[in-house]
Amino acid sequence: MKWRFLPAARFAEIAAHWEGLRALGPAAPMLAADFIAPLLRAFGSGRELVALCHEGEALLAAGLLTRQGRSSWASFQPAQAPLGCWLQRPGTDTQALLASLLPALPGFALLAGLSQCDPFLLPRPAAGRHARTSDYIDTARIAVEGDVEAWWEGRGKNLRANLKKQRNRLAAAGTATRLEIWRAPHQVAQAIDDYGRLESIGWKGRAGTAVAAGNDQGSFYRHMLEAFCARGQGSIYRYSFGEQLVAMDLCIEDGDCIVILKTTYDESVPKQYSPALLMREEACRRIFEEGRFRRIEFYGKVMEWHTRWTDDVRTLYHLNHYRWPLLLRLHAALRRP
Repeated sequence: MKWRFLPAARFAEIAAHWEGLRALGPAAPMLAADFIAPLLRAFGSGRELVALCHEGEALLAAGLLTRQGRSSWASFQPAQAPLGCWLQRPGTDTQALLASLLPALPGFALLAGLSQCDPFLLPRPAAGRHARTSDYIDTARIAVEGDVEAWWEGRGKNLRANLKKQRNRLAAAGTATRLEIWRAPHQVAQAIDDYGRLESIGWKGRAGTAVAAGNDQGSFYRHMLEAFCARGQGSIYRYSFGEQLVAMDLCIEDGDCIVILKTTYDESVPKQYSPALLMREEACRRIFEEGRFRRIEFYGKVMEWHTRWTDDVRTLYHLNHYRWPLLLRLHAALRRP
């Protein structure tokens, strides 16, 4: 195994190779080059490295790495990325990759970490003398299988009854609901403006963390979604009560997978309505009926509302690989209560 490193500013030079490696595994739109490039522009420090591992002509692994302290490195992981920026050829030994990476890194590296790994994409390795894994969060997905009505009947009675009651209440008030899906690149800028306006109404607006056209988050989501929409793999779900926009999803797609990256809703809507849940029902029905996808991924921490939609939950994990077993034992001892 032979490693080489490039400044992350040169990511475009290896983007085609990155995509070729990604195409070998299960669909992972949040690890696409069109996701990584704007992520780096918006949230990179300029000190990140692209790491490439070859065996002969074959590319075995590729990752974006950032220094953590004087002697440790980790996969690039802004909050807007649901997974650490790391790819490897299916069937390749992750621990062997990291063991060869440590002595190749600049300086004298003692630790290399991969953050927020998905066991569906990167099987969780067994603990070893040099490696330790730890749970990150449980995350949920909906398996798009069978008939939509059978899936809906499998949801909880309370959810089905509650949403039916809300729809009846809206109909009685003469309020029509409408679900739109925007897919054109020229629609993205307006969508991000609208998303930011909805998000700023609620607690994120008060905390100063809402998406806005003029902040780094808004820039990232705009450029990323424009790139995905340009190749027909971005979708923005918009849900309205009459002419009032009340909820939105920002989504990216690849192969048999759609990832719901962000959801917001108008928190000024009366409490007896749940616009995000109403949107979710209609969106899921449409996805089942179209038959394009086999997985609807959330990639956020499982909340109570996720469990209303699915029982399919798995645990994301972190992986640390230590240069020497003694370091692993010392680290474990320091973390022990």
